[in-house]
Amino acid sequence: MEKDQEFVEYVVKALVDNPQAVTSDRTVDEMGVLITLKVDPADLGQVIGRQGQTAKSIRTLLRVVGAKHHARVNLKIYEPEGMRSRPRPADSMASAPRPQAQPEEEVDLSAVDLSL
Repeated sequence: MEKDQEFVEYVVKALVDNPQAVTSDRTVDEMGVLITLKVDPADLGQVIGRQGQTAKSIRTLLRVVGAKHHARVNLKIYEPEGMRSRPRPADSMASAPRPQAQPEEEVDLSAVDLSL
């Protein structure tokens, strides 16, 4: 097991309630190293964190570990189908219909006192 993969597993196992369920796969291609992390579905929220801050922090530290070994390292957290109970803000924005511009209407202001 490579240092970057060991690092991810060590940190994540310290965060979750079911450390025995933590596994990772490491693949290397022309884009760099990709570590795919799998955790117990009950622990997914702990790994991702509020608004993704924990996952972002792990990714930042992982990039530092990768830079030390002259490699570009990315982390993908495996999320089983149907795990999301509500869409992420970016997802809801992409699928939400955009309001259409309404043609300008002429408003009758004859009954309004504009002398303020």
